[in-house]
Amino acid sequence: MIGWFEAVILGLIQGLTEFLPISSSAHIRVVSAFAGWPDPGAAFTAVIQLGTEAAVLIYFRKELWEIISTWTRSLFDKSLRDNWAARMGWYIIAGTLPIAILGLVLKDQIETVFRDLRIVGVTLIVFALILWWADHTARNTLSLQTHLNFKHALGYGFAQSLALIPGVSRSGGTVTAGLLLGYRREDAAKYSFLLAIPAVLASGGLELFEIGEGQAPAWGPTILATVISFFVGYAAVAWFLRYISTHRFTPFVIYRIILGVFVILSVGMGWIPAQG
Repeated sequence: MIGWFEAVILGLIQGLTEFLPISSSAHIRVVSAFAGWPDPGAAFTAVIQLGTEAAVLIYFRKELWEIISTWTRSLFDKSLRDNWAARMGWYIIAGTLPIAILGLVLKDQIETVFRDLRIVGVTLIVFALILWWADHTARNTLSLQTHLNFKHALGYGFAQSLALIPGVSRSGGTVTAGLLLGYRREDAAKYSFLLAIPAVLASGGLELFEIGEGQAPAWGPTILATVISFFVGYAAVAWFLRYISTHRFTPFVIYRIILGVFVILSVGMGWIPAQG
């Protein structure tokens, strides 16, 4: 079972990696395997993501309030429907549909097959290469307020749904989609963070009922890990948005490839088990 010490370490990892394009769920899975801890499971991972998502809610609180309030008023006031905040509300809803549908359809695979470390290693490498290609071919010119539309929102949404597989990375997948669509790095990341809010809150909320049941970690360590992930995550999102405004994603690409190769090698050599 996950104890207090493990909760501290996993909370730190979640906070540090959630907003970077390196997959927080993969890191939690890999670190647990190398430390000889039991796989924390999809429920634990989903719940502690509520901590990092709370960091996003606070960091973007002004914009979120404008989006929610304007979108709500636009339901009754037609003059507000062309406002960027009202449109953003609909785009977030549309972009959430793919992961919501696939998350329900593939629930059993998410909790079992997708957590195989051989799959994690391969996805770390493959999506690192896709991110590198997108970063080096992107126009890096479009902005959210003037160019985002339903077609692009769905593209972001399908990219986000790939993060159901540990190793893809929610932010990595959606940022890659944004770059391929021509958006600036910081705009692609910003929409990625906003788009994740409904999915993470829904997933974490549903998995709350699993905590303390069966093989899932107990409430105490889970709450501790969630709180730690909030504070670390807030610092991470602020740093990441500043970093990508002037830098490429190359360091993250290199790191993902090295980690992916190491994970595959470790499983092949029998150092860690493929399954939790």
